[in-house]
Amino acid sequence: MRHQSGKLVELRHAEFNRLVQLGKITALNPTQSSTSGTEWKDVLKKASPADLEQANQRYRILQAHFSGQSTEKTSIPERTLRSWRAKYRIAQQKYGYGYIGLLSASHAKGNRHRKLPQQILELMTKFISQDYETHKQKRKSEVYGAFVHACSIAGIPENQIPSYKTFIQEIKRHSGYTQTLKRQGKRAAYPQQPFYWELELTTPRHGDRPFEIGHIDHTQLDIEVRCSKTGLVLGRPWATFLVDAYSRRILAVYMTFDPPSYRSCMMVLRICVMRHSRLPQIIITDNGKEFHSTYFESLLAWFECTLKHRPPTASRFSGVGERLFGTANTQFLYNLTGNTQITKNVRLVTKSNNPKNLAVWTLGSLYLYLCEWAYSEYDTTAHPALGVSPRSAFTTGLAEYGNRSHRQICNDENWKLLTLPSTPKGQVKVHPSQGIQIRGIRYWSNTFKDPEIHHTYVNIRYDPFDAGTAYAYIRGQWVKCISEYYSILKGRSEKEIWLATAELQKRQQNHQKQFLVRAKKLAEFLTSAEAEEVLLSQRLIDAQMTEVFRVIDDGIVTTQIDSQLPESEANCPTTQESSSPFQPSANSLSINPQELQLFDSY
Repeated sequence: MRHQSGKLVELRHAEFNRLVQLGKITALNPTQSSTSGTEWKDVLKKASPADLEQANQRYRILQAHFSGQSTEKTSIPERTLRSWRAKYRIAQQKYGYGYIGLLSASHAKGNRHRKLPQQILELMTKFISQDYETHKQKRKSEVYGAFVHACSIAGIPENQIPSYKTFIQEIKRHSGYTQTLKRQGKRAAYPQQPFYWELELTTPRHGDRPFEIGHIDHTQLDIEVRCSKTGLVLGRPWATFLVDAYSRRILAVYMTFDPPSYRSCMMVLRICVMRHSRLPQIIITDNGKEFHSTYFESLLAWFECTLKHRPPTASRFSGVGERLFGTANTQFLYNLTGNTQITKNVRLVTKSNNPKNLAVWTLGSLYLYLCEWAYSEYDTTAHPALGVSPRSAFTTGLAEYGNRSHRQICNDENWKLLTLPSTPKGQVKVHPSQGIQIRGIRYWSNTFKDPEIHHTYVNIRYDPFDAGTAYAYIRGQWVKCISEYYSILKGRSEKEIWLATAELQKRQQNHQKQFLVRAKKLAEFLTSAEAEEVLLSQRLIDAQMTEVFRVIDDGIVTTQIDSQLPESEANCPTTQESSSPFQPSANSLSINPQELQLFDSY
């Protein structure tokens, strides 16, 4: 071959054949146009399976005709055979492939253009975009009625106005993400937003190694839990998962009765450090305001971790965690007694299948088996998105990209202090003799003896894993406080303290709810009792006033007190023989209120 510069280039036969196979060297027909190389590809792409089947049948007939075989049995007219042969040769000269001439291209037959006039199409588009695609969410029939009225005003003949069916088809042409967004908002349109089906340079990355990106997400487990001490149903617990985005491995799982908050995030980070002595480089959480906590951000900043919040109502940004919830339900929770699948259809719930009546699991036993499933069963099962188990992908990734031992974190007292959360208010009032109260539990420290801090508000932090200890910020430092349960929890294992603390907090919450109910009932009872007291008092006053009126009229006092006295007192001689005008007499026992004279009152 000769280069553009005029230099001769020689190639071996093996290299030349390889370039021909790769398509870098192609043969060019002198009669072939410069654009014919792409035209035949376009024709082949537009051919339907029926077109290909028809072309194959024609080719078999022509092949027999070219070979001199008889075509009498095919009953194909001679004129048709000449037409096929001509098209075959023209396509062979034009494209280099005669087979293309045998394709009928039925998809291109007929009039494929819109039949309606452009004025009507523009008017339909205007009504769809300005009247239908709005937050009013008007019905199609109402929008069509307005469209027909507008056509009549515009002078369009009645026989040219599109039908209701045509109008609906035009609405469907505009359907999709944009139309749902305009009518129902971004939350309803989010499922119609396209996915990232391929990775390009502009596609957001989602973890290139273990411990690079970790997702924290919460879910309320579909199972009812009982108290291990009282046997009462405590409700459905919440579980928090920390998942590695690269390997899909569950780094930590935490369970509590508290609703999702930054406290659950801090606790799951503590469990992650206990198990792996590391934290992910990037933490992704919900976009709730509770995740903008000072303590939570300080914890991540201390260990140089990046905190990112997924966009509101965009669950795909945490699809790794969302998918895990469904897996936990189908593989684990739905196989346990007391699961709440039946409650999705409330009409089917009866006393016999109510999950609250069937609940047998306690928080401790459920958390134990949930950890067993997450850290053993799920961890060693092949993941469909990876082809291997999460543990294998995690181990392989560490070996390939490095362990990064410089990011290890010691699980010491300093680390535990950094992970202690605070209450929603953040401060509590110091009582002179009882100390401070956090989530229904009293805590005490000798520092509270100082009269200067009595009845003042101090910042506090508590340990969700240990109800026996808490911390208060007094005089520029954090002071350790012990609770009334310290003697009970002292000497217990760490997991026992976790589970006992969770149940204790839930019992306190239930007690507060029951107290509100009891207080309401007591208030109603007292209200009725007080009303009865007022009524009785008024009756006694009215009865005494009748005696006054009697004295005024006749100078005689008659009452019915004797009928209310015990028999021993009613027969007392002193009472019966009393002659005082103000002393009750047993002989006069009739008073008729209707005979009393009424006086004006002011």
